[in-house]
Amino acid sequence: MAMSIVHRATGIALYGGMLLVAWWLVAAATSPSWFDFANWLLGSWFGLLVLIGFSWALIHHALGGVRHYVWDTGVGLDKKTATTLSSLTLVGSLLLTAALWAAYYFLL
Repeated sequence: MAMSIVHRATGIALYGGMLLVAWWLVAAATSPSWFDFANWLLGSWFGLLVLIGFSWALIHHALGGVRHYVWDTGVGLDKKTATTLSSLTLVGSLLLTAALWAAYYFLL
């Protein structure tokens, strides 16, 4: 039940994240000073925290979608397997988010 709520919450959070992406693109198309401000804001500690949260929400929501797809095939519906898949979704989303941001900083 908790993972279902988190899946819905990450879906809602993705709307906010996509508004940030749209704002950044509009800033890029508007003027260099507006784009510099957007980059400064998203590059601040708070902006990076928001971007990390957005990337986690995106990955978690995607993995939750895969989990639901597996369930739609009729596999993994017993309580133990469903709990295991839910735990793997959470752990996998945290590990993939960490790997994504580690790769970003190492390739930067």
